[in-house]
Amino acid sequence: MTGPLPFNDERHLQAHQFLVDEAYLLDAQQYETWLDTLTDDIRYEMPVRVTTALGAGFDTSPGMAHFDENKYSLSRRVARFRTEHAWTEDPPSRLRHYITNVRTFACEDDAHVVVESAELLFRSRGDVNESALVSCGRRDVLRNDGGQWKLARRTITVDESVLRMQNLAVFL
Repeated sequence: MTGPLPFNDERHLQAHQFLVDEAYLLDAQQYETWLDTLTDDIRYEMPVRVTTALGAGFDTSPGMAHFDENKYSLSRRVARFRTEHAWTEDPPSRLRHYITNVRTFACEDDAHVVVESAELLFRSRGDVNESALVSCGRRDVLRNDGGQWKLARRTITVDESVLRMQNLAVFL
């Protein structure tokens, strides 16, 4: 992979637009529509961060993840939101996904791009719970599927070792 594409490159503009549109869908909790923006072979993961000594060579716990999902498991999570068993999201959270520092990289084939971004998620639930923030970096692979970009892989790297959010029922 070479350096990032220029900001005026058509692939960068399309990838950035994809992320902005995705953030809107997640904020509006339009999860069924969001699922349509994912490839059938999506891998959606968030490794567990650990604090290690300088030079240890790793900062995630091998084999451990807050989630490591595919299209089926993501669709089951979305379907659960529509049931009476989704107590983690009843009442629904108020969400705001802030996406910034977007850099796009060309791949060997024209059907894929790698997109790095930073995200800050604001989440508020109910009237008595304190709001929560999650800061993370994301590394995505977008695939051009019939002229439309879709998310093929997302690796989320949170900036904290200990998450201060009540649960991870939301998508980053």
